[in-house]
Amino acid sequence: MPKINVYLPDDLADAVKDAGVPVSAVCQRALEQAVRRVTSIREIAASPARDVPAGTPTLPFTARATRILQAAAAAAGADGLAELDVEHVLRALLDDRDSLAVRVLGALDITVPQLRAELDRRTADAAAAAAAVGRAPLPTGGADRLSGDLARVFELAINESSGFGHSYIGTEHLLLGLVAEPDGVAGHALRMLGADLRVTRRTVAAALAGYGAGAAAQRAASPAATGQTAEIAATIRGELAPVLARIERLESLVAS
Repeated sequence: MPKINVYLPDDLADAVKDAGVPVSAVCQRALEQAVRRVTSIREIAASPARDVPAGTPTLPFTARATRILQAAAAAAGADGLAELDVEHVLRALLDDRDSLAVRVLGALDITVPQLRAELDRRTADAAAAAAAVGRAPLPTGGADRLSGDLARVFELAINESSGFGHSYIGTEHLLLGLVAEPDGVAGHALRMLGADLRVTRRTVAAALAGYGAGAAAQRAASPAATGQTAEIAATIRGELAPVLARIERLESLVAS
């Protein structure tokens, strides 16, 4: 039977040993679930984009993530495109200002208008390049398929979700998938503005751990108050240093 090494932070490894957790069985179940989810994404890559299911055992998109995907498909269809692509998903993601993904971008000092402008520029450049080489436009009739880039984003999002030990795919995982996807205009725009994958992943981890504190700070502030995002980011950075330190130790182990 093939062997796969699993790296753990020292404190977690000690806890696993003390608890007598069956590491092999737990890892096998987790990997089986991750493989099923990735396989499901690959199967729907050639299926109608509007039929992406929510809340299924293999593709547990959150309700918010599903609404974003549906809005993206509708926008692509309104543009007369046959494929739902990465830029449509990123634009729909930015429309939901209350999503965790947008909060993470704020903590990275990336504003929605700034990202929209960069995405617009890159989309226009890509369209001009396609026209210059005489590439035929996609047939009209509504977006009913996922582009290759977006299918990769979904796979990467699933892997990010699995890496966090999550049983769902939320906006934060979609954001990480968009950042990690190497070819699409969305990933290029995000990385151009500073959304490095490692930094973004660590910010997501901190935001998830401190979501309650951040949400409380936001509710307490006036909607018109300035510096709200900075306050939430400061809360995340200040109170969750141990979480980031643990991730850093894990990353150093994997890198070695």
